[in-house]
Amino acid sequence: MSYRSFQNRSREIRSSRSALFDDGLEEGGLKASASFSSEIKEHDNDRAVETLQDRVSFLKRITGDIHEEVESHNRLLDRMGNGMDVSRGVISGTMDRFKAVCKLDPPDASPLVQVFEKKSSRRTCALAGTFVLSFIAVYYLIRVLRFFM
Repeated sequence: MSYRSFQNRSREIRSSRSALFDDGLEEGGLKASASFSSEIKEHDNDRAVETLQDRVSFLKRITGDIHEEVESHNRLLDRMGNGMDVSRGVISGTMDRFKAVCKLDPPDASPLVQVFEKKSSRRTCALAGTFVLSFIAVYYLIRVLRFFM
């Protein structure tokens, strides 16, 4: 069977089907059925449009939230970067002081002793030591009081 004969045969089957189904319908019945079908399709389309509008508004809210979150993270990263720059400056200044002290003083002198020879450095070290000792004393005092209670 060739392609053309197959095509002719399929046309005959379609035409016989349409003749079979069209003969039994009244003229008004077909029009009422078509208008009813179009109303159903229109109602389905309206429902689909509403669903799409809900989805679009939901996605819009989500993208807005994501945008706000990204901006807040960018601000946080900027602040962290600025803090790191400040820390880098302080650390590089401290390292420069250690290098300068090590180069100027004799090799047998300890760099820590040389750095803390200034009065401000000694006061800072004493203050830090006082805080550490106070913290340890309060910690043991709390432990002892808990033991007796």
